[in-house]
Amino acid sequence: MKTKKYDEVIQKHAIKPNYFKNALVSFFFGGLICVFGQALIEINVHWLGYVRETASTLATVTIILITSILTGLGVYDDFGQIAKAGAFVPITGFANSLTSAALESKSEGVVLGIATNLFKLAGAVIVFAVISAYVFGIIRYYLIEFGIVQMTSEEAIKMIILTLR
Repeated sequence: MKTKKYDEVIQKHAIKPNYFKNALVSFFFGGLICVFGQALIEINVHWLGYVRETASTLATVTIILITSILTGLGVYDDFGQIAKAGAFVPITGFANSLTSAALESKSEGVVLGIATNLFKLAGAVIVFAVISAYVFGIIRYYLIEFGIVQMTSEEAIKMIILTLR
């Protein structure tokens, strides 16, 4: 009975999160990261003369590198407290989680610590990506087979590249 009463008191005095404010903050900082990524792409294309596909790859790698370095320095976690979910835009969140896992397990050694924990984390993402690609590939096959969508492989690849930008 005391546990039930204690839970009621805790719930009564618990600070309720402001979902609207958190969503706005997340949207702002997530958008800021995306604007930074787009700026990197434009710099690579217009100033450095790269093709847009190469520039996109370089921007992605740069953002991953910056996130990993900031995580290693302990700065990205503080940024995550301020930016909420906006700090975990897919590529930055994944880089942060991989780097954090590597840092936490470095005392166990390279193979048994870092590599094992990185594969635990990345494995789930890779499995989900492979399964998703398989399911969407089947859907695409049937859409084309039944004449709902008429698209060549080259058009599909261009559409995927444009979607990923």
